[in-house]
This record gives sequence, structure tokens and C-alpha cells, in this order.
Amino acid sequence: MASLSCALLPSPITTTTRRNFATSVRRSGASGSLKCSVVRVTAALEKERSYKVTLLPGDGIGPEIMRVAVDVMQAVGRREGITFDFTEKLVGGAALDALGVPLPDDTLASCLESNAVLLAAIGGYKWDSNPPHLKPETGLLGLRAGLGVFANLRPAVVLPQLVDASTLKREVAEGVDIMVVRELIGGIYFGKPRGFDVNETGDRFAFNTMVYSTPEIDRIARVAFETARKRQGRLCSVDKANVLQVSQLWRERVTAIGKEEYPDVELSHMYVDNAAMQLVRNPKQFDTIVTGNLFGDILSDISSMLSGSIGMLPSSSMSESGPGLFEPIHGSAPDIAGTDKANPLAQVLSAAMMLRYGLGEVKAAEIIESAVSSTLDKGYRTGDLMSAGKTLVGCTQMGEILLDALEASSTVTLSH
Repeated sequence: MASLSCALLPSPITTTTRRNFATSVRRSGASGSLKCSVVRVTAALEKERSYKVTLLPGDGIGPEIMRVAVDVMQAVGRREGITFDFTEKLVGGAALDALGVPLPDDTLASCLESNAVLLAAIGGYKWDSNPPHLKPETGLLGLRAGLGVFANLRPAVVLPQLVDASTLKREVAEGVDIMVVRELIGGIYFGKPRGFDVNETGDRFAFNTMVYSTPEIDRIARVAFETARKRQGRLCSVDKANVLQVSQLWRERVTAIGKEEYPDVELSHMYVDNAAMQLVRNPKQFDTIVTGNLFGDILSDISSMLSGSIGMLPSSSMSESGPGLFEPIHGSAPDIAGTDKANPLAQVLSAAMMLRYGLGEVKAAEIIESAVSSTLDKGYRTGDLMSAGKTLVGCTQMGEILLDALEASSTVTLSH
């Protein structure tokens, strides 16, 4: 009898299929090449590859770029034997318009019940005048807090195909590869007390509180050290310890964690104002950066522009347990919503990060990343990336080209 082919097995693989297959193998008395194949196929059957994913298209260009990402995930899923159970929910401005709140209870419940959450973008001019509790961004903060996603990883990589799209000189931008690790659910965005008041002279004022506890600092520091250890082994902690007591505690704890637990990682410290300057002056000096919520918000956006477009960069937000939140770092771009001008690549790469870090499907993530690279190699560009000699395409066409690239790579693999 010839060796078994995985193609003969039904997809998706269910628990019943696995049990029946194992029983058949035991009864067959298989030997030789068939037994080797049985070992390989049995190993493949050990892992369920069906995932519940909550989709949050949000506002502006969100629904357009989400459609592209879903098409790409379904294509790579068919190729790799992965199935997705997608549930689409409202958040941000879309939720405000439909239900009067920026984060409906059933949206958060669906996210908590999922294996991973894929978010597109929220916000827009339409809701700028809303009171704070009815702003789309309040929904995003509530989502992050509800999921407990305290560690935000934002890569800033200048791809060789796009080095000339950077506003920096080629010799400054070429080869940049930075990971910003941002604490996401603490600091001034969540600190209390906060609010508005009137002072003794009758003047209205507003106040926010920046606060970090030792456990909050320690856990994000460990994520950053682990991340740096897997990269070039260099970590720069960014704070404002010359002015802020909260930063003095931050520096104290990061230093202690590094000395006690990660002596193999080279640790340095930098004030946030200098870090912003150095990211533009000499970004290649950085490998991994760790910082708090406010500083991370600013520095990750600065580092994103090193690549030439904020439309190229994904992010991953992880909790100590439970589903991760994956999203592009750009906004909802309401000025181009519905015009087919959006760049979907950051959303697609966020889906790849979801597969890699959230679901453990590394090969599927690599296939998507390779398709993006191949598409850029062929000179296809959305408007934000456009340069002389390249081919301008819209959001929908970029998605179609990515699907073609996935199909072509699948054909090449099969032919070998």
C-alpha cells in the first residue's frame, strides 16, 4: 500500500476524525513507509486548527481594509488547513451611531470568548465634539482594559522596497528595525483622579494623573527584556526620570529587573525628549525600546514614519492570559474613507501578527508576509507609498494582487 497523503484527510480536522484515524492505524498493522507517514499525519492531527476571531472593522477606512485582511486570512487558511470562525462586532463611532455607546457589552463579551481579536480603526471628525464618555477612543481604551492587554508591541521596520519612501535620507533609514514595547493599560491614560474643576479664582482647569505601580512596571519590563533577548539583545528604557517621580520608580524597577533576571541583555536609559530626537537623527542605534503609555504612544508614531508611511505598520497587544488584540497603528482616515484609496497592508500584516503571536500559526504568518513582500517587489503601491516608476493601485486591487501572490506561491510550492 502507498504511503498516506494528508490531502486524503477531511478538512477541517475534527476530534472524531482524529479518533477514527488513530483507530484505523492501530488496526491496520502498518509498517515501513506507511508507518512513517502515519507518524507524520498523526502529529499533524494533534493540533486543532480552528480559531474564533472577533473582527472589529470600526470606522472610516476600517471596513475596507478589514475586508482585504479577511480575504487574505481565508486564502492562507485554505492553503494551510486552518479554519476561522469570524464574528463581526461594533466598536467606536460605529457603535455610538448604532447603539449609543463606544464599547457595547456584547462586543467585549465576544472578544473575551475569542482566540484573538482583529481591530481595524476607530474615530473620526464626526464625533470630535462628543463628551469624553461618548468618544470612540473611550471604546478603544475600554477594550484594552477589558482584555487586559498591557503589552503593546509595535515594530518599525524599513523594508528594502520602501527605503526611498522614507522622509529620511537613505543612509539614515536603510536597515532600521526597531521594536517599541509600550505599556498599554496604565499611566496617565488610565490614572485617577482625573477630570475638570474650578479653582478658587473661578478659573476652570483640567487634570490627569500619571501613576505606575511596581507590579505594572515589572511585568512590562519582563516582556521587553524577553523581546530584546530574541532580537539583538539590546533594550533602551525611555522615561523622564529627571523630572517625574513616576519615571524615577520606572527606571529603578527596570534596572533591578535587568540586573536580577536578564544580565545577558544590554540595558540603557534615555529621556523621552532625547529619544524622540535620536529616533530621527540615528534610528539604527535602537533595537528594542520599552516605555510607558503616553511616551510609547508618541514614540511609536515617530518610529512608524521612519518607514515612509504609517499605513505599513501593524501592532500586537498581549495580556497575561486571554486573547490578544491586533491592529494597524494608523487611524481611521475619514477623509479617504469610501474612496478605495486606503492602504490595507498594515491591516494584513496585523493579521499576520495575530497568526504568529496570538494563534501560534507561524508558517501562515510567514506566507502572508512573503506575499506582501512579493507584491511590493513587483512595484505595486497605494497612494501613500507611491513614487516614480511604480504602479498605483487602490485598496481593493491591492487585496486582489495579494491573493494572486498567495496563489502563485502555493503553485510554486506544489510544483516542487
